[in-house]
Amino acid sequence: MIRLLVLYGHPKDPAAFDKYYEEIHIPLAKRMQGLRKWTIGKVAGTPNGQPSPYYYIADLYADSREAMDAILATPEGKVAVEDVPKFASGGVTFVYTELEDVI
Repeated sequence: MIRLLVLYGHPKDPAAFDKYYEEIHIPLAKRMQGLRKWTIGKVAGTPNGQPSPYYYIADLYADSREAMDAILATPEGKVAVEDVPKFASGGVTFVYTELEDVI
């Protein structure tokens, strides 16, 4: 399984980020077909109490990198990806990870 980890930096206006993400981005991204799982979450802190470089994280899961690439290449996937710069004023990093269950 492949995971696309989306790491959002701290936005200039957190309230505006939250509102846009919930009201605009999530409905757009939900139109993508083929994801195995999608989780989101606001960063609650770090284990050592230091500030996190990230404000928000999204995890998108697909069966393979090829499957994820195909999902993102659809019209719905392109709309979702092209929407990110409209609200990610703190920057965004996309990282692919191949997942392996350990426990």
